[in-house]
Amino acid sequence: MEWFIELDQVNDLEQLKQYCVQCRDCDLGKNGSHVVFGEGNPAAKLMFVGEAPGAEEERLQRPFVGAAGQLLDKILGAVGIVREEVYITNIVKCRPPQNRFPKKEESDRCFVYLARQIELIQPKLIVCLGALATRYLVHQEASVTAVRGEVFVKGGIRIIPTYHPAALLRDPSKKKPVWRDFQLINSFYQEVIAKKKP
Repeated sequence: MEWFIELDQVNDLEQLKQYCVQCRDCDLGKNGSHVVFGEGNPAAKLMFVGEAPGAEEERLQRPFVGAAGQLLDKILGAVGIVREEVYITNIVKCRPPQNRFPKKEESDRCFVYLARQIELIQPKLIVCLGALATRYLVHQEASVTAVRGEVFVKGGIRIIPTYHPAALLRDPSKKKPVWRDFQLINSFYQEVIAKKKP
């Protein structure tokens, strides 16, 4: 839609959300899926980006509140990160039917919203949860298995890919590498917080 070009003039998350809610630029929006925009601290230094909302997320219009979200909350709690301090969202803001993997067209259309969310929030650290976020925020050819736990820097923002919590529910052997990733994430996060203190 032509108003995409105006997004760089949107200066707060609530206004950006209103644009996003009105979007009908792909089949997900046209078919009436509920937008799950994101939630958390609008000035968060740590941002988590997943794939797309599931059934529970669509029902509550909140990201990461289903089984995978509950596991993410446990991991955050285990390393001492408070969910309310961070910002959590997805590449795709509407739920794909039967929770299928988002199509490239859907991801491309939605990415403009994520890009503006990042610009407005100005995080110092972004965690890619899963393959889709890794492809969009690291490199289109990147494999999360190959690059998880590595640190990439773009525009002064550290980006760390790791497995999506849903992958851990399917394959518990991934829990140990994710735990290592989150210890690294927390060390960077604590470093950022320390710099904020007088």
